[in-house]
Amino acid sequence: MIKKAEIVNQPYAGEFEERIYDNESPWNSASWTWIKFIGSEYNEWIGQFRGSPGKVAVSEINCETLVLTSDYIFRLDNICGDLIEFDDQPQYQNLTTSPTGGFILADYYNIDKIEKTLKEKISISSPIEMDMIKFKKWNNRKLEFTCDEFTNWNRHLVMELDADKLTIKIKNEHE
Repeated sequence: MIKKAEIVNQPYAGEFEERIYDNESPWNSASWTWIKFIGSEYNEWIGQFRGSPGKVAVSEINCETLVLTSDYIFRLDNICGDLIEFDDQPQYQNLTTSPTGGFILADYYNIDKIEKTLKEKISISSPIEMDMIKFKKWNNRKLEFTCDEFTNWNRHLVMELDADKLTIKIKNEHE
């Protein structure tokens, strides 16, 4: 059972048990991402994923893990590590697991919550149009993130997403 996951450098051959997650496509890059998974028995294994490194997030509540690379977003079953589904050409730059167990994704302009599948998402509305979204940290059940106001790049904001209400508000402005 996957309990923890982290992006690592390519391991030496034979150092860990390895699994390859790929999809044959002429659009694939030549890049790869290696994720070290740690199980409930502290067993370690490596997943090799197509695309340059992005983010990884584990949801113990939903018993799933998402791996975001430049080429794909992969959804894994935490019990056996099997691939549940994938989506190609993800536009996302940020990924986190909410305290409710759901996955929150952001591209440069929007924040989405994944529903039952990677194709089913809820778009979370914001009081402003956002640009350059960057997730920072969870404070209890609120995700703090920064962004610029779209078309007003001199207005840098600290924002807050409420995981229970799925609402976004401006926390404060910063320089």
